[in-house]
Amino acid sequence: MLRNVLGKTFRFLGYTVQYGCIAHCAFEYVGGIVVCSGPSMEPTIQNSDIVFSENLSRHFYCIRKGDIVIVKSPNDPKSNICKRVIGLEGDKVCTSNPSDFLKSHSYVPKGHVWLEGDNLRNSTDSRCYGPVPYGLIRGRICLKIWPLNDFGFLRASPNGHRFLDD
Repeated sequence: MLRNVLGKTFRFLGYTVQYGCIAHCAFEYVGGIVVCSGPSMEPTIQNSDIVFSENLSRHFYCIRKGDIVIVKSPNDPKSNICKRVIGLEGDKVCTSNPSDFLKSHSYVPKGHVWLEGDNLRNSTDSRCYGPVPYGLIRGRICLKIWPLNDFGFLRASPNGHRFLDD
């Protein structure tokens, strides 16, 4: 009787560990569902929109300008932020706010990206905390899931003029 109970308990624990490892690998390397909050990505992503974030791009260094990414916040490592990649290492970026009369530019250092929210007037982004290390990128958002009337791939940046080709 005891042998039977111990056998079932160890089998259950073994399956739990196996499925836990599979789930961890799936969420770490494949992707997951993310609920976005805040106004910084409006109108592309609204508060409480649900998106799918894939994680393979960051592992294979396939992040490009214009991609929307989930990143560990440089200001608060316990939280994630959702921003658009405006510049990759070596790119020249506009570091000033849209309302600034004099525009300032800088180059993105090696191993970093420049991130901005689509809602430039209501976004805390690289214009505030500077370039973000590539290692803080958690995933790339590729699909909006909710609300259903907005289901599909994400639209282009409303701030395309901020991408510099110099």
